[in-house]
Amino acid sequence: MGTNTFHLMVAAIDEFGFKILLKEKVAVRLGKGGISHGIITEDAQERALQTLKAFKKIIDKEEVFATHATGTSAMRNAKNGQELADKIHEETSIQVRIISGTEEAELIYFGVKKALKIGDSTNLVVDIGGGSVEFIICNNNAVFWVGSFEIGAQRMLDLFHQSDRIEKEEIEKLNAYLEIELVNLFTALKKYKPKILIGCSGTFDTLSDIHRLKKGILKYIDETELPLEKTSFEEIYLDIISKTREERLAMPGMIEMRVDMIVVACCLIRFIVNKTSIKKLRASGYALKEGVLLHTIKMEQSKITHRQ
Repeated sequence: MGTNTFHLMVAAIDEFGFKILLKEKVAVRLGKGGISHGIITEDAQERALQTLKAFKKIIDKEEVFATHATGTSAMRNAKNGQELADKIHEETSIQVRIISGTEEAELIYFGVKKALKIGDSTNLVVDIGGGSVEFIICNNNAVFWVGSFEIGAQRMLDLFHQSDRIEKEEIEKLNAYLEIELVNLFTALKKYKPKILIGCSGTFDTLSDIHRLKKGILKYIDETELPLEKTSFEEIYLDIISKTREERLAMPGMIEMRVDMIVVACCLIRFIVNKTSIKKLRASGYALKEGVLLHTIKMEQSKITHRQ
């Protein structure tokens, strides 16, 4: 249950792992109108409840034996986040577990590690959510540092992108803000010196789709690493910041639920790349929801083992 998007994933598990049977996503915009004030608005609560009720119908139809719901930035920071979780449980019987930013980052790492070979070199994994941004400095064998910052795309959008086409002054103000907010990240980056940035979740999914269409790259249903290149990102970034909302929406590969937040999200990516020695971009098809699934499978299997 993200700040921008709610995801439903139904999976069958066995001794070999999992098979995803069904996936749904809804742009609930839980943080819209309230995230900068530390609340979830009544309208957003209603959208959340209606979405969860629709998900519950699918869950019941699929005869799911165990349901796990995870709340992230908007719910953990809102004064009424737990109140909404209680209301969801009361009206749908779905129990929501609100996770910390550190746990969110660790679960993202599990998802990314399942999707692609991170390798022995040091990488920076970046997940730009609507409410928070998670950074994981890691390789395939270990996590060296994690950070969760409440500077997600909805928050940056509210603070810095007021015009139709983002202004140069707005980008400068955003960069100055990031310079202050991400000081701990840059201390860690100087220490570990990652050369590869692995992006995951919505912004990177859309960037990959735009890149794919520009380059004529075919899309496969079961691919877990998505195509993306640093030079292509630079071109897309310059294109995106030069366009109005209507013009961005007309870009091949752009989707409406991403058209507003992708501007500030791309500014964040470019800021990080320019501040570091990142030489290469990669994109993971798995992120938090797959990490949650892997964690859930582990818990369910341990219950079965315990019962035996």
